[in-house]
Amino acid sequence: MTKIQTGQIIAEVARKEYITEHYIRVYLYSPDVHLFKDATIGDNNKIAVPPKGLNEIHFPSLDQETHQWIYPAKEVAPSIRTYTHRGINVEKNEIFIDFVDHGDGGPASRWAREAEVGSKLGVMMRLGSKELCPQADWYLLVGDGTAIPVLGAILETLPETVKGVCILEVHGKEDEQILKTNADITFIWVYNSEPHGKSDLTQVVKTVEIPETSKFGYVATEFLSVKEIRSYLRKEKNWTQQELYAYSYWKAGVAENESQADRQKEKNAIE
Repeated sequence: MTKIQTGQIIAEVARKEYITEHYIRVYLYSPDVHLFKDATIGDNNKIAVPPKGLNEIHFPSLDQETHQWIYPAKEVAPSIRTYTHRGINVEKNEIFIDFVDHGDGGPASRWAREAEVGSKLGVMMRLGSKELCPQADWYLLVGDGTAIPVLGAILETLPETVKGVCILEVHGKEDEQILKTNADITFIWVYNSEPHGKSDLTQVVKTVEIPETSKFGYVATEFLSVKEIRSYLRKEKNWTQQELYAYSYWKAGVAENESQADRQKEKNAIE
């Protein structure tokens, strides 16, 4: 098995902007950004968010003799969260990441709201490329606000010869974004001001007419929605495992690190 090579850098906020009412784009500077020059835009990476009031990043280290991870003291240990980088500018030594402003106490959302020029963030990411999705004639892309970066990256890579439907759930019309693509994509925006509550994504997916052609689905949203959509496509529409990537980025009411086991189990489910 080939070992995945990863790198880690400490970056500082160069600038940030609200690209919609609930979406913050943060531009991060580091002279080490070039390490990620071959990384695929849209690939997941880990960010290390320092504790509130601390502007230092203390990464865990690997003991080369015991091969055990050594974690920093609790008072300085960062919160590790999964995010999708939205772009890299090697010439400017910048990487930018989009954050959903949940308005809650989550460490990443809070950090993005409060970040100022010079605020530090740790970034850990694979050094090589990764295929986000296979070739197909038709695509079904489904996600909530947390999935817009990866779905936006996929859309940018699709050729003009393919068609598909992209369903995105956001807080309201004010959070719709213009996502560029050469493909013939129908966009459906679903509004949900309480994303931690009930979602209509599954019901909307069921209204989509799926053509008889080669297809691929990429579903990335809350745990229960992923489970429902996966069940519908696999059991009722007879999609194969190879035709569908479905993974929950989060689970309502549970922190990312506490829900990881459940989300990974659902990702690996074969129905």
